[in-house]
Amino acid sequence: MELAHPLDGLDSHPWSAFSHAYGSAEDLADLLRALTGADVDAAGEALSELYGSVLHQGTVYAASAEVVLFLARIAVAGHQTEGVLMLLGGMAESEDEHGVAPGTVRAAVAEQLPLLLPLLDAAVPEVRQAAAWTVSHTRATAATLPALRKRWDKEPEPLVRAEVLTGISRLDPSLGAVAAATVLGPSQPAELRMAAVFACLDAGLSWTDEHHATMLSLLPADPLFTGRLDLERNEPLAAVVEVLLSRDRDTDREAVFALLDAALHDDRAEVRAEALWAADRACMLSRRAPQRLMPGLIAAAVDDEAVVAVSSLLGRLGTAAAQAAHTLAPLAGRNPGQDDNRADRALAALVLVAPDQGAPLLARGLGRRPRALDAAAGFLMPAGSPLPYDDELLGSVRRRLSQPEALSGNEPWQLTNLLAGWGVRAAAALPQLYAALPRFPGQAARAITAIAGDCTPGERARAVTELRATAENGSLPAAKALYDLTGEHGILLDCLTQDLRRGSRELREAAATAGALGPQASALAPVLRAALSGADGGAANPVLDADTALAEALWRITQDTATVVDALDSIFARAGQGPWSRWSAVRAARVTALLGPAGRPLVPRLESLLGNPVQVPAAALALVAVAEPGSLDRTGLAAAVLDAAEQEADPTGACEALEALGVSALPNGHMRRLAALADGDARVVRSGVEDRIIRQDEAFRNRVGTLLATLTNHAPH
Repeated sequence: MELAHPLDGLDSHPWSAFSHAYGSAEDLADLLRALTGADVDAAGEALSELYGSVLHQGTVYAASAEVVLFLARIAVAGHQTEGVLMLLGGMAESEDEHGVAPGTVRAAVAEQLPLLLPLLDAAVPEVRQAAAWTVSHTRATAATLPALRKRWDKEPEPLVRAEVLTGISRLDPSLGAVAAATVLGPSQPAELRMAAVFACLDAGLSWTDEHHATMLSLLPADPLFTGRLDLERNEPLAAVVEVLLSRDRDTDREAVFALLDAALHDDRAEVRAEALWAADRACMLSRRAPQRLMPGLIAAAVDDEAVVAVSSLLGRLGTAAAQAAHTLAPLAGRNPGQDDNRADRALAALVLVAPDQGAPLLARGLGRRPRALDAAAGFLMPAGSPLPYDDELLGSVRRRLSQPEALSGNEPWQLTNLLAGWGVRAAAALPQLYAALPRFPGQAARAITAIAGDCTPGERARAVTELRATAENGSLPAAKALYDLTGEHGILLDCLTQDLRRGSRELREAAATAGALGPQASALAPVLRAALSGADGGAANPVLDADTALAEALWRITQDTATVVDALDSIFARAGQGPWSRWSAVRAARVTALLGPAGRPLVPRLESLLGNPVQVPAAALALVAVAEPGSLDRTGLAAAVLDAAEQEADPTGACEALEALGVSALPNGHMRRLAALADGDARVVRSGVEDRIIRQDEAFRNRVGTLLATLTNHAPH
């Protein structure tokens, strides 16, 4: 076919009519021109800028479709061919489409297949590989599959052949499995055998002894993906684990456990390292995995480096990994008087796995074990389960607090949090807390209240005196602590008035504190109303969340229906203006639920949230509270809430909503779905802060179990 010049029509193209990640696409013409120039460095820079503009972090735009024709011509003309092909393939692969109809960009790439398919026969192997990857992402099976099959039959390079097999499998999994069966054997190149394993998995084939043996023989497998383009599988063992566990079948789970156990017991350190990472993924996805894999995890910890590698996972498993404490303890207790990163990591896990063993070791290393202190006193400890009290650790905490200039980062909060968790048993530390109060009021005040509440009358009086002195200097934390300890709210109201009038960054916290006072804070009502940003406040999440906290405070203090309903209506309207405000709408819905029937004017706003799974639980909770009871399809709402929970969209909120809907909204089918959330192997909570995912999923599982018991007890017999 006769090829047009790569830049024909470039200057006459209406680039300004289209946009990309950074706005107008007017700059694309110059970038494309630079891409075809003789200056190699300038061409490479232009390609990088194109990635940022038309495939920004995986997102495509209207301008992405417009640039495809020129990119295809440029690739064929030999300018940065491999990189340009990768850009085209990435755009075809993307399903994150902004400002363009779904599938438009992929279709634009598919239209250029007459130009791109001949590159499967290019002289350069890297170009053939990139071409195979790119054309398979067009999903244009009729045009692409025959060309890939033809390339498969004659391709000599193992890495390219592996990419071709992956492309065939992407377009026709069953055909890919047929081809894979011919190259699984040990005589074939390792890269190709690895691609064949994935082709079998992608076709849904049962995992066999042959697959098991092949996978083990390929370990360590990470190097096999050096040069491969399928970046989602560049950690092959972990990727195999994810695919098998996603099937949610007992046979596949057992296959995973057998595969990982064998790899964890391997004599080679690099294989064990891959197995530890894959076991980590298994535990994040499967509730049964920790118990089944624990012996292998312990066996893999053969030296300090391996103990450190496994310590993060053990710490996230918490006391469920208690049998591994003896594996962590020797390293955790090493060199307590010296900085030792490995010992710190091991101790951070030990205080979560076996707190009784970790506490005295932390005492000896306090000040030199920042990770361990964070684990012991931070958000990683289970709620309501502080680190066990330890005399030696109390003494170490007191000594650290006596040297405030030596404290760094979050240490003041961590140390005082430990003391607060111990309550009156930490009374000996009150002098250090009083001394720290002016310097660290937010941290020390809370601990003083937690300890002094159960102390002798004399010590309690001393605590009140210290808190009052600091509160009178305008410290809101001290004023709140004074109120918690004595019920005195005068100074607290003064501090809150100042904070609310300043509109400080702590506005949300100040509003929450005011709301907790209830009618006692009625003097603050005018200040709270004045702090509301109103309809012109914008849709930034901090503004929306502050307004929500202010509305809640006004309701708790004044029951002022008109003001609160207007404020919430404005919040819902502004939260709907941007994709990042969905959680702000959730928080507003939760406040709406407090209003009861007084919130009925907000029913249309709540109903509009039912199209977003993340917002469904809070919207359902609020609708039950505020809507006319007879107007609700409670069974339908319960189904939507279950959908949200199954999609990991506010699973905790889903429990609250289902409890509010009641057993009458949950027919047998719904109850079975609820039971599956509690009893199923697949974790429901799978994303978030990595260190908390497993614990949050276990907490959710327990919450659902309690909910099931409650609903069953209230079911009609």
